[in-house]
Amino acid sequence: MNAGPRYQRLELGDVSESQTGATFLRTNDWDQGESGVEDLDKDGEPLLPRPSKALGLLGEEKRFWFQRSKARLYDPDAIATQRSVFDDPETAEQHRPGDDWENAHRFDPDERWTWGEEHQLIRKIDKRIMVWACIMFMAMELDRSNISQALTDRFLEDLGMTTNDFNLGTTAFKLAFLCSELPSQLIAKRLGPDIWIPTQIVVWSIIGSAQFYLRGRTSFVLSRAVLGMLQGGFIPEIILYLSYFYKHGELSLRLAFFWTASALTDVLGGFLAFGILHISGIEGQSGWRWLFLIEGSITLIVGILAYILMPSSPTSTASYFRGASGWFTPREEKIMVNRILREDPSKSSMHNRESLSASLVWQSITDFDLWPIYILGLTFQIPTSTPSNYLTLSLKDIGFDTFKTNLLVIPTRVLSVITMLGLTYAAEIFGELTFVALIGQLWVLPFIIFMNVIDINSINKWVAWAVMTALLCSPSAHPIQVGWISRNSNTVRSRAVSAALYNMSVQTSGIIAANIYRTDDAPLYHRGNAVLLSLTAINISLYFVTKFYYVRRNRSRDRKWAAMSGDERFAYMTTKGGGNKRLDFRLVH
Repeated sequence: MNAGPRYQRLELGDVSESQTGATFLRTNDWDQGESGVEDLDKDGEPLLPRPSKALGLLGEEKRFWFQRSKARLYDPDAIATQRSVFDDPETAEQHRPGDDWENAHRFDPDERWTWGEEHQLIRKIDKRIMVWACIMFMAMELDRSNISQALTDRFLEDLGMTTNDFNLGTTAFKLAFLCSELPSQLIAKRLGPDIWIPTQIVVWSIIGSAQFYLRGRTSFVLSRAVLGMLQGGFIPEIILYLSYFYKHGELSLRLAFFWTASALTDVLGGFLAFGILHISGIEGQSGWRWLFLIEGSITLIVGILAYILMPSSPTSTASYFRGASGWFTPREEKIMVNRILREDPSKSSMHNRESLSASLVWQSITDFDLWPIYILGLTFQIPTSTPSNYLTLSLKDIGFDTFKTNLLVIPTRVLSVITMLGLTYAAEIFGELTFVALIGQLWVLPFIIFMNVIDINSINKWVAWAVMTALLCSPSAHPIQVGWISRNSNTVRSRAVSAALYNMSVQTSGIIAANIYRTDDAPLYHRGNAVLLSLTAINISLYFVTKFYYVRRNRSRDRKWAAMSGDERFAYMTTKGGGNKRLDFRLVH
C-alpha cells in the first residue's frame, strides 16, 4: 500500500521572502511522498511530480556566527539545499544554465548538501577569494588616498599651488574616475575580471610612483586625471566578480569588510606616512615624493600577484600557480554553483567573458527602478566627504603639527569601520535596507548643525577634533546600497551596468563634495557648512521617498499578479527574461 501520493496539485501565488530580503513568487512547498496516483486530478488538471530528494527548510539558514554558536538552534548536518525553480520540472528547463556558461558542468538540480558543508565552504571562499579582493582594494586606496598625507608635508608649497589648485586636481581625478567606470566595466566583462583587474593595478601603480617627479600644477592635475582613469571601474568589477561566489546577503556583509579594508588602509597609510615623511631630505627630495614612490611600488607587487591569485570563476581555480587540482574539490564546486543559482538563477544568464551589446547597456541604463538608489549614491556621502577631504588641513589650522595630524585621523578611520560594520549587520539582521541606511544621515545631522552654529576654529582644539571625529565616524550605508543595487538588478547584464552607474553616482558626489569648501569661504566655511546642512536634510527626505517608491512598485505588481488566474501565473513563471521587471520579482527596500 502506498504511503502517500507521488503528485500534488500546484497552487500558485504564494509570496515568500528569501534570507536576503528579496521577495519572489513561488509554488507552494513540495511535500515528500511516494508513487501511486493518477497523473490528472478529479477536474482533469495535470499534477506535477514532487522532487525526489529532500530539501532544506526555508528560514533555517544561520548566517551569523552568534546564531551558529548555539547548538540547539543550529544543526550542521541538516540539509541546506533550498527550494528553487529547479525543483519544478516545468520551470526548471526555463532557468537551466546554457552549455556555454563557464560553470555549467557543475550544475545539478539534484545536488544536496548540509549547512555544515556550506558554512565550511563559505569560510574557504572568504580565505581564497575575499581576502585577496580586500588586499587589491587596499592597494587602490593606498594609491588614491596618499595625497591626503602628502598635503601635510609642504606639498602645496613645494608645487606652488593653492587650495583651489588642489580642488582642481581632486575634481580631475573624480571626473576621470567617473568617466571610465562604465567603459572599464565593459572591458572587464569582455576580457574577464581576472585579466583586466590585475592589468589596471599594475598600470596605475606605475603612474602613482611617477608622482615622485611632480613639478607643478599642470603635472599634478594631469597625474590625478590619469590615475582616476585607470582606477575607474575597479570597484564595480570586483563587486560583479564577488557575486559569482556569494549569495546576495553574504555579498552585502562582505562588502562591509571590503570597505573596512579601505578604512584599514587609511589607518595603515597614516602610520606608513608617519614613517616615510620622516625621511624627507634624502637625495634632496621632500618626504611626500618618497611617499608616492614607495607606496606605488607596494601596489605594483600586488598587481603582479593578482594575475596569479585571481581565478576566473568558481570552477576555474586550477592553474600552474594555484595547483593542478585547484582550490576547490569537485564537490565544493558543485555546492558553490548550485547554491548560487538556487537563490538567483539569473546569474547563469551570461558567460563571464561575454560582452554587453549597446542595446543591453542602454536597457540597463534606462532601468528606472534602480534610479532611486543612484540618486542616493549621488548625495548621501557629501555631508561627510567634504569635511573628510580637508580633515588634515583643518587639524593643522586649529594648531596640530604635521605628525600629530597624521595620527589624529586614525581614530576616525577605526571608528568608521566599526559603525559601518554595525550598520550593515543591522540591515541583514532586521531585513530592512532603507531605514537602516537612513541612520547615517541622522547621525551626522547634529554635528553639521553644530558646525553651522559654532566657529570650530575658536573653540578648544581637542574639542574641535572630537566633534570632527564624531562627525566623520558616522556609519556609512555604502555597502548596504551596493548590495541593494545588486539585488534589485536581477540579471548579470543589469548587475554589471548598475554597479558601474551606482559608483559613477558616488564619484559624482565626490566631485561635488570637493568643491563645496572654497578659498573665498575659508577658514570658517559658513557657506559650505550651510550647503552641507541643506544636503543632509535633502538626504533624509530622499530615503523616505525611496521607501515609498519601492513599496508602491511592489504593490502594483501584487495587484497585477492577483488579477491573473492560476494557469496564467504558471505560464508566466515558465517564461524567461524580464529581469527586475518580472511580475513575480519583488524589489527589496
